[in-house]
Amino acid sequence: MSKLIKLEEVAMFLLAMLMFEQQCTLSWWWFFGCLLLPDLSMLGYLGGPRTGAWVYNFFHHKGVALLAYFAGTWFAFEPLAFAGIVLFAHSSLDRAFGYGLKLATGFQDTHLGRIGKK
Repeated sequence: MSKLIKLEEVAMFLLAMLMFEQQCTLSWWWFFGCLLLPDLSMLGYLGGPRTGAWVYNFFHHKGVALLAYFAGTWFAFEPLAFAGIVLFAHSSLDRAFGYGLKLATGFQDTHLGRIGKK
């Protein structure tokens, strides 16, 4: 993945930090403490690669993250807005490190290419 795209993802992560600062009344440790929670979606792989990819992609899709954020903002429900911010931040950081949405063929196969040892 090109450095320009990685920089764009880092910028989106910084945007998520700004969103947290502007929208949430929580302490910063909540942001960083919950940042890796979306990776619990890897447990979906216990149901096989197809189910695992679906569950993982649901919790790593930026559209889902933004939908949660905007719904939480619209309804003034801070926990939902916070969840959206965390999902967005996590997904952006994942993409910056080269981890993409998963394909049904296996955990190592992503929309950004294969991850792991070659």
